[in-house]
Amino acid sequence: MLIVVVAVLLSVLLGALLVIPQLKKTGNSKTAQKSSMSKVSKTYTKAEISLHNKKTDCWIIIKDKVYDVTSYVEEHPGGDAILAHAGDDSTEGFFGPQHATRVFDMIDDFYIGDLEH
Repeated sequence: MLIVVVAVLLSVLLGALLVIPQLKKTGNSKTAQKSSMSKVSKTYTKAEISLHNKKTDCWIIIKDKVYDVTSYVEEHPGGDAILAHAGDDSTEGFFGPQHATRVFDMIDDFYIGDLEH
């Protein structure tokens, strides 16, 4: 009788050791799916974007993409120049000669969606 109980317990433990890693893998793929879903872009109207036009809430449009640059306003090397087109299209200013090429890499960090047409 004791041998049967020990055999059953060992079977259960072995089964658990095989199943638990599979459950963890499944959980990770769900997390990956959620994070990739959060990357799905949202569309914004010009009217919505225009409400975000101040230093403490600054969105800009560059080539029909919308960026929330609020957290960058204080760091902007050009000072308040970034606010000249807050809540509006900043494409022309963004591609001006005053910007180093690194801004083209940085801007993606602030992307929140696309301009609705």
